[in-house]
Amino acid sequence: MEYLIFAMAMVCLLAILMLKGYLDFKKDEKKFIKRLYEEYGVLPEKEYKQEQFKSISGYFLKHQSGFFVDDITWNDLDMDAVFKEMNYAWSAAGEEYLYYMLRTPCMDREELAKRERIIEYFRCNQDQRVSIQLIFSRLGRCGKFSIYDYLDYLDDLGERSNLPHYLAFILLAAAIAVLFFNVPMGILALCCILCYNNISYFKIKKEIDPYLVSFAYIFRLMDTVSRLKKHPIDVMEEEFSALKEYNNSMKSFKAGSSIIMSAGRMAGSSNPLDILLDFARMGFHIDLMKFNQMLSEVRKHIKEIDGMITVMGRIEALIAVGAYRQAHPFCIPEFTEQMGINAEEMYHPLISDPVANSINVHRSVLITGSNASGKSTFLKTVAINAILAQTIHTCLAASYRSCFFRVCSSMALRDDVQGGSSYYMVEIKALKRILDFLSEDGKPVLCFVDEVLRGTNTVERIAASTEILKSMADQNCICFAATHDIELTHLLENVYENYHFAEEIEDDDIFFSYKILEGRASTRNAIKLLGIMGYDKEIICEAEKMAENFLATGHWHGIDLQKA
Repeated sequence: MEYLIFAMAMVCLLAILMLKGYLDFKKDEKKFIKRLYEEYGVLPEKEYKQEQFKSISGYFLKHQSGFFVDDITWNDLDMDAVFKEMNYAWSAAGEEYLYYMLRTPCMDREELAKRERIIEYFRCNQDQRVSIQLIFSRLGRCGKFSIYDYLDYLDDLGERSNLPHYLAFILLAAAIAVLFFNVPMGILALCCILCYNNISYFKIKKEIDPYLVSFAYIFRLMDTVSRLKKHPIDVMEEEFSALKEYNNSMKSFKAGSSIIMSAGRMAGSSNPLDILLDFARMGFHIDLMKFNQMLSEVRKHIKEIDGMITVMGRIEALIAVGAYRQAHPFCIPEFTEQMGINAEEMYHPLISDPVANSINVHRSVLITGSNASGKSTFLKTVAINAILAQTIHTCLAASYRSCFFRVCSSMALRDDVQGGSSYYMVEIKALKRILDFLSEDGKPVLCFVDEVLRGTNTVERIAASTEILKSMADQNCICFAATHDIELTHLLENVYENYHFAEEIEDDDIFFSYKILEGRASTRNAIKLLGIMGYDKEIICEAEKMAENFLATGHWHGIDLQKA
């Protein structure tokens, strides 16, 4: 009777613990759902380590084809930071596809229209959005590596056969049969075979266990498909149909997989069933054979796995775009056949209180103005919005109209110390890649150059810059270039439109409007800025005299040593 009471008490305790675990799970889920409702459109504050972008870029690196935003342009525009502000994804598939989408501008109106329908559906139907986001949160991420890294690691296993395991099983059955004819010999054979099976089991188990992460994510992909099927959405009928087809092709991968994917496998569980299964695993290698069969299925259906990741990633990425729209004033871009850009009140996404600017051009643009007046920021504003228009079908502007472009830049360059290249060498290589790019067939190029050839002397810089910029404007290209060299505005006025940024100096202080103006810059304030920063008046006075003399005569006069 006492044993029965004890057993009943243990069962009740186990039931209470299970109930508590379930209630805690539902409580956490309820909090998370509330968060999904309340934080939609609130800029994410997630911290990133630089190495994380190696995994986030996994899908992009596996699917590079056609035109994509190259590394120089991506870094020039600080697109990692733009991605961070947009990354509302809860799964690895979602954030990797979002990164891929930002780096792969689309040139297809129909595809962009499809994206638009999905973005706006979830933006306008929050209950359905939260339901789908909850499903993707359960799909989750897969550690510090991309799922494509894990899939690639499976190749390290080489070809694997179940023949040794079948042979061991046959020998074990033979040893048991010998027991009926010769007990001592049968026991000896049985012990030897079981010893061999156990030793070889743990050796092989150690080899394959790290690769189970890949299988676990594939399982979660398949479970996600099953959950999504319970939430049919008309605008994604095509996507859901594809997911169902991919999932059905993987049924044999999932059948019987609990023998290897069970959480209690060789974990020292006190559950009698787990203990019995552990002995079966060691003796008969049933989980090792199932692993080989699952590995074979993955290799046969790698396209289907990639298809599931692609479709799910695309859906969640577009949900993230809707959240990004919710956080920013935006417009939907219009695309025309005429080469040019017409944007009203366009602004930079990474500036907390940005000044919006408008531009309407159909040929290349040369921008002048002093340092810190807004030239570089404006170039980045146009470039980023051109990319966003053709990726997330969203522009941070009152209106935006352009043709389809291939976007590239040469802006935030640095010396390559490790490679032994000077700034000038790095710069001319970056510019040469743009010129090479122009020679390729394709959509018009939209390129951005900040302070062309700043790494060399004035005479050669102006001569070479004139010819390089002229070459860019002569081809299937619109070039936005910023420069301090007023000479370029005269030399290139037949092929470039002139714009500038200006500033005002009042009471020993400087004020920037950050508004773009037509025409070339007409003021020189670099020397005056020295005074504002507290430089000696004699330095400023002599500098102004030298500048005025040069403008009047066209020659620099040497230093008067006696006066000095």
